[in-house]
Amino acid sequence: MRLANPSNMTSTWNEVRDSLGPAKVLLIHDPLVGLEAIAVVDNVACGPAIGGVRMAPDIGFEEVFRLARAMTLKNAAAGLPHGGCKSGIIARPDLKPLEKERLMRAFARAIAGIQELIPGPDMGTDEACMGFVKDEIGRAVGLPAALGGIPLDEIGATGFGLAVCAEIAQEFCEVRLEGARIVVQGFGAVGQHAARFLVARGARVVAVSDSRGATQAPGGLDVEALIAHKKAGRAVAEFEGGAAASGDELIAMDCEIWIPAARPDVLTAKNADQLQAKLVVPGANIAVTEEAERLLASRDVLVLPDYIANAGGVICAAVEYAGGTRTQAFAAIEERIADNTRQILMRAGSGEPPRVAADAIALERVQQAMRYRRRGLAPPATARPELDL
Repeated sequence: MRLANPSNMTSTWNEVRDSLGPAKVLLIHDPLVGLEAIAVVDNVACGPAIGGVRMAPDIGFEEVFRLARAMTLKNAAAGLPHGGCKSGIIARPDLKPLEKERLMRAFARAIAGIQELIPGPDMGTDEACMGFVKDEIGRAVGLPAALGGIPLDEIGATGFGLAVCAEIAQEFCEVRLEGARIVVQGFGAVGQHAARFLVARGARVVAVSDSRGATQAPGGLDVEALIAHKKAGRAVAEFEGGAAASGDELIAMDCEIWIPAARPDVLTAKNADQLQAKLVVPGANIAVTEEAERLLASRDVLVLPDYIANAGGVICAAVEYAGGTRTQAFAAIEERIADNTRQILMRAGSGEPPRVAADAIALERVQQAMRYRRRGLAPPATARPELDL
């Protein structure tokens, strides 16, 4: 195994590094198993870094760097005793089970020496993948229940947090969850659970998409039936309870709440003017560019910061890592996301994106923690931080 040295690494590094990090970058090339991967530990001032392992054929350096920074801010904003990291395995997520297991185990061995990196599930990986990682190196979060974990995708931790965030946002915008029309771009684990929890609060989901298309129903989709349809391996566009549509159509659909829960940069300066919603609750990290956030703020569209809205998963992971229970995880998600959402929206300036206030709060916490760290000292993952449960 060796470190790769791509020709564009120098320019990318110069663009992303700053006073916070990244602290470590590992580029992995293992031809024996066909593994190409990137691991970034951004900042460990608050504690060992927790972050997901994403698997996608087109993931690149800049995306992993940006996601790692988002995790630093997310964990700090949530008041967790953890820094931020992110990893990307360059592969199709629909590999055969044995092939996927082989890649995950090879990846785990490659990061074994980076003790301050605690991997968790992300797009393209799941609890089983984290089980293989834990077996290899003894550390991971988002583990299967059989291994003592709190399976965050199974219980819908991130989706629950989105619903809590939207509920608090009602106090700061004209949108009301009762009867609100919701569009979900990306009907995976996060999008499905967000839909479920929001419908339970009186909203109705009028359109969803996946990588193969979309479906819509102005009167509202049967979310539970649609989830069962997806679990059967079928595309949402084939759902009999809705009308097939193109995924590109979702941004312009008439609704009150828009949830991007797929890949980064789906709302940009080029398409933000098409958005009809008044509230955006990101289920995916870096789903909305800063330019788009400013354009939407000028139209009085409330865009909640991604790392505030979708922190449910990492809060759940931190509770698991500290030895907590599923019940404690849900309680921590509700308390922390509700408090943080209200705090940043109260602090947000008129006409500017709430991200400005969120960044200020998160950066204050990271910088305060950095004052207590001896330069070059990284907290080992074996020393589990205390989490107030």
